[in-house]
Amino acid sequence: MTKKRVAVLISGRGSNMIALIEAAKAKDYPAEILLVVSNRTNALGLARARTLGVTTAVVDHQRFGDREAFDRALDAELGAHRIEIVCLAGFMRLLTPWFVTHWTGRMINIHPALLPQFKGLHTHRRALEAGVTQHGATVHFVSPEMDSGPIIAQQSVPVMPTDTEATLAERVLEVEHRIYPQALRLVAEGKATFAPPAGVKDAGSSSK
Repeated sequence: MTKKRVAVLISGRGSNMIALIEAAKAKDYPAEILLVVSNRTNALGLARARTLGVTTAVVDHQRFGDREAFDRALDAELGAHRIEIVCLAGFMRLLTPWFVTHWTGRMINIHPALLPQFKGLHTHRRALEAGVTQHGATVHFVSPEMDSGPIIAQQSVPVMPTDTEATLAERVLEVEHRIYPQALRLVAEGKATFAPPAGVKDAGSSSK
């Protein structure tokens, strides 16, 4: 079996990154995590990835004058490792339309909410404030509009009357660690796909 070459992008501790790396150890898993990239030099997940034998790299966003310059440097790093699929795992950067278009159908994200509910940040706080009885996590393809790409996998958890942000986040994180490897498997096997809309040119094929 030829496994898909995967990179995980992180900005922090990388708990979902660990879940993907551990899942990919299985002989029948259709993807291998070959690279972990962070936009922050002090991201805790970098050391954790190296401990697990995964190559790491830093593309420090502070060194670039604009978002597209950073994204092009990031794309070059991915290209150097012949990456086929990108997984965002707590990557706290808004990617440009250029980058998203280039990786359409090959880039996925984990979001701590039941999309389309609670796009963006502070999802657990907002869920509690809204009084919902079900919360959860979603894995989706990345599209130019934030947290709006096609859903690959989703799972809910009950919201308890005694929940705080912390307890709800912990319960949702368990779901994230379960469904992200499942979703990556579907993408790597070609069972979940997302093609760009007709007429949309791959911006990655142009030069600047």
